[in-house]
Amino acid sequence: MSNTFCPELEERLVRYAAVETTSDETSATMPSTATQLELQRMLQRELVDIGASDVQLDANGFVYATIPATAGGDIPRVALLAHVDTVAGVGSGPVKPRVHRAYDGSPIVFPDDALLVLMPEISPYLGEKIGHDIITASGGTLLGADDKAGVAEIVAAAQILIQNPDLRHGKIRILFTTDEEIGRGVDKVDLDKLGAEFAYTMDGSTAGSIENETFSADRVDIEITGVAIHPGFAKGRMQHATKIAAAI
Repeated sequence: MSNTFCPELEERLVRYAAVETTSDETSATMPSTATQLELQRMLQRELVDIGASDVQLDANGFVYATIPATAGGDIPRVALLAHVDTVAGVGSGPVKPRVHRAYDGSPIVFPDDALLVLMPEISPYLGEKIGHDIITASGGTLLGADDKAGVAEIVAAAQILIQNPDLRHGKIRILFTTDEEIGRGVDKVDLDKLGAEFAYTMDGSTAGSIENETFSADRVDIEITGVAIHPGFAKGRMQHATKIAAAI
């Protein structure tokens, strides 16, 4: 693996990360925040600019596009997916990506949080990347590489494939979704429109790994109301909501 980013990939990741796209689980809209649409419109324009076909931003805020096939025959259609939202609860405000060239193994400090330090002793994987370029946020927010790294990878790969038709492949579909972090990411995906036989989500852990299974989760909201009463009359009548929750 190269110890530097493809320049186009780095540029895209830094630019996409700078668009704050936190999703909001209290919102009933889709996408849940307007900033996600801002990034989706940017991606729609850029996919058109690099020559992708069938580029569409639908009513749910999803971006669909196609990398046309360069090889004939009965080749399965593959889709590449990534989500544009980032998780809430870790700072707010402008995202300021920082590129650390040729990382030397020393602690990485963050200008917007003097108490935050990243070092190999805390993150062993970081220690494997000495000599590599590292991208972080400034300490006030998340970087948002989950999953803007996946978004940048897909757009950069699409550009390479479109500009090099000698690289033979079947039809490849692209889908950028919203609100993955709040569990709504694929609620409105149109599988017929996507039209793929296989799909890969570019939202994993380390380079070179492929995961062929995932977890499934459901959410239940339970409201528990206790019984409040003056302690002088509480025996056998007062009920603490936390104790009820523990019993459940």
